[in-house]
Amino acid sequence: MRPATETVWRHDSSFNRLVIGRRVLLIHRDILPHADAIVAQLGELPGARVPGAGNRQSAHQLSLEGGPLLVARRARRGGMVRLLLSDTFFGLDPRPFRELRVAIEARRRGIAVAEPMGAMVQWLGLGLYRGFFLTRALAGMTLWDFVRTDEDPAVRNHVMLKARAAVATMHDRGLFHADLNLQNLFVTRQGESFAVVILDLDKARMYDGPLAARMRRSNARRLVRSARKLDPAGRYFDMRALSILNVG
Repeated sequence: MRPATETVWRHDSSFNRLVIGRRVLLIHRDILPHADAIVAQLGELPGARVPGAGNRQSAHQLSLEGGPLLVARRARRGGMVRLLLSDTFFGLDPRPFRELRVAIEARRRGIAVAEPMGAMVQWLGLGLYRGFFLTRALAGMTLWDFVRTDEDPAVRNHVMLKARAAVATMHDRGLFHADLNLQNLFVTRQGESFAVVILDLDKARMYDGPLAARMRRSNARRLVRSARKLDPAGRYFDMRALSILNVG
């Protein structure tokens, strides 16, 4: 059974609920004046020919006149089913709304996740929908891009340790990611140093306490697998680097 954090939308004074035709939008009050522009831009994404960013090429930037830069991630399927139903889902508890609940709670617990700004579901029929998740845009790059860009071993080691600390905090404060990989860890500047932010909580789950050891190992194995898949020759992730990522 999923925790209440994931199944019940508790009123949050930072968010408003809007219904526009078949679209239901949970939107941060900071961008509420831009709701119409956001809905219009999101409506164009399913037909967009230009691929977005991320491991499923589903993330697109939204520019709002007089507002913050946002990242909109279109919910997309993985595996073979994506060939038939790439962005169409079934269910009465839409995944983008569940992700918003998890992200809000994760931020409340002090976990380094991208700031959630909203979610939108477009109902296509009974229990059939397309969904979108909104975050405030961050300046930086994925951990995978970073290690291929920065040639200073000391800096790379420093950032790897930051990534390890972010994942360890996630574990200690009850967040199970389920799809942790090098492209879901985002490196950004923090003063004179760096910070690592966790992205894409689509399949994440919140628990009341620290994660059990087996769940930590599961996240760690997935992360190490991601490094070996992207860097099979070990050019950027040698055994020492992999041992840092292996936050069991």
